[in-house]
Amino acid sequence: MTRAPTLPIHMRRNGFDPAPELSALRDAGGVRRVRTPFGVDAWLVTRFADVREVLSDPVRFSNARVSVDDRRRAGMPPMSEEEIARMRAGNLLALDPPEHSRVRRMLTPEFTVRRMRRLEPRIREIVDEHLDAMQRTGPPSDLVADFALPVPSLVICELLGVPYADRAEFQARTGRQLDLSLPVEERFRLAKESRAYMAELVGRAQAEPGEDMLGMLVREHGDELSTDELVGIAGLLLVAGHETTANMLGLGTLALLRHPDQLAIVRDEPERVDAAVEELLRWLSIVHSGTAKITTAGVEIAGQRIEAGEFVMLALPAANRDPALRDDPDRLDVTRGAVGHVAFGHGIHHCLGAPLARMEMRIAFPALLRRFPGLRAVGDEVEFRTFHIIYGLAALEVAW
Repeated sequence: MTRAPTLPIHMRRNGFDPAPELSALRDAGGVRRVRTPFGVDAWLVTRFADVREVLSDPVRFSNARVSVDDRRRAGMPPMSEEEIARMRAGNLLALDPPEHSRVRRMLTPEFTVRRMRRLEPRIREIVDEHLDAMQRTGPPSDLVADFALPVPSLVICELLGVPYADRAEFQARTGRQLDLSLPVEERFRLAKESRAYMAELVGRAQAEPGEDMLGMLVREHGDELSTDELVGIAGLLLVAGHETTANMLGLGTLALLRHPDQLAIVRDEPERVDAAVEELLRWLSIVHSGTAKITTAGVEIAGQRIEAGEFVMLALPAANRDPALRDDPDRLDVTRGAVGHVAFGHGIHHCLGAPLARMEMRIAFPALLRRFPGLRAVGDEVEFRTFHIIYGLAALEVAW
């Protein structure tokens, strides 16, 4: 009989909140040795200041130094150093400087706030089209399937140059790939399938570059980026570009429905929407941890000595609910939203697509709430995606 997987402490939630044992860990020592989903021990860092310290120091806390031996002790399928290098190529989350800096420099101009503003009219069109479709079909509607997932998926597909007709296939594959309740061998197989799919798209772009981001990378940086790097870049942007914003839209809508006074502010006070988005990002913290780090030297965090070669994990939800960051941090208050949280990470790995995600949420939340002033969840039971690397909802049935 297969034993059910145990949810690691850094992924445990009580609805919208970090699990009580995670908050207790933060409020006690702040750092503790825990068992990871891969069956190896790691040091879990929970306090806001300590999390920022780790994220600020890619020299002592490496994203890239995962060796064959590290993979073996983490229970991952065997891979050679060459295979690891291919899988890591172009994936910003698996790179350290100077490689990280070289790749990110080519992408940063495409994700500036100014560049994202050019997309704003199209994003508004996409949002309105999906709201129109919901209205035509009538209630009830699954907000995740009908709005939260397709809106950012279509945006990132158009931006990257990925055929939107392929969305069902890549969304299903990604959803399973990020589900830690599945065997690691299956998730590894899905990762290979995703890579093969992206390699096909990159090949098309190399043969005939379009006006999308893949085409731009081939035209402007084709002699600087290997094919493996182009595949890694495209794969990361596709997954991150739809999974994160989709889960924020679904979970954020439920949070607002459960806090009607906050919902009214988002719906009726446009000048507060930016702050509301920041508060929802902080309060929900849908990315549990981000990439595990490996220490390159002996370090001390919150008085705890950690030797070189150890895994370090970050508890972003606990850090964003740290009383040192906000007064009364467990209360959702969209009027006080401010940058400074670590929902998008921090330092060199701060989310490249943050300006796009913010814009999508700034447009989508008010548009949804104004179109359906009587929006309500149907029933009291909600299925959270508990074992997913990115927290969210499996579905959200709504009526209006």
